Amino acid sequence: MALQNLGPDLLLAATRLNGEGWRQFAELGLALLLSALIGLEREIRQKNAGLRTHTLVGLGAALFVLISKYGFTDVLEPGRIVLDPSRMAAQIVTGVGFLGAGLIFVRRDSVRGLTTAAAVWITAAVGAAAGAGLPLLATVTTALYLVFVAVLFPFLSRRLPRSSTAISSLRVRYQDGQGVLRRLLEMTTSRGFTIDEIATDTRGHWPTANTGVDTDTGASIVEVTLHLHGRSPIHELVAVMIEVDGIAGVTVEDANVGDE
Repeated sequence: MALQNLGPDLLLAATRLNGEGWRQFAELGLALLLSALIGLEREIRQKNAGLRTHTLVGLGAALFVLISKYGFTDVLEPGRIVLDPSRMAAQIVTGVGFLGAGLIFVRRDSVRGLTTAAAVWITAAVGAAAGAGLPLLATVTTALYLVFVAVLFPFLSRRLPRSSTAISSLRVRYQDGQGVLRRLLEMTTSRGFTIDEIATDTRGHWPTANTGVDTDTGASIVEVTLHLHGRSPIHELVAVMIEVDGIAGVTVEDANVGDE
């Protein structure tokens, strides 16, 4: 008989038998909240796996643990059928590992998505902890991620000494036809950087002088991506580039790990 066809007293008894109650709803809600906090940080950084992905991973992990803990109480028999709630947690670790692998991209010597994959993995752990009835552990883990991984570590990594083999990805948008690319290459090599890869792409048209509007009558805007390495501080190179006439913007990130 379906639960919706039971009377109020029988329905309450059935939910208690299966371990369902306000405590389980609270554990799901905690997993939802903490997973959303991690996902929000990823969403703000405009990553492919953002708010919705992390929330679903954490909520799903919590639900799986709750199912493993309470979903089979009606079939238990002392001495014959026993329950091992930890088996579901072990499967979550394996399953989320495959999900994280799909977020990692490799292009030549550049690896992208490692941090996002690790964030999805830790979100599943947070959800599992919330579902297992460990709210303090889940909350502290989320706080450690937001304080150290999302804020403090990126701040420190920008100030650490750089290896001469560390590859940076430099994206520059400039007005075509002004010899800007030649000057960029001269600036880069004169400051001790070695260019490993270069790629260009057209990104619209430069605003006309009379209207300031992006129209087809203006020169093309080109975006060039430079993968380079060197011992000199990359921010000094960026500071010089943004002063060049015809450059619309410069962004830089670590091509291997960086802000993923």
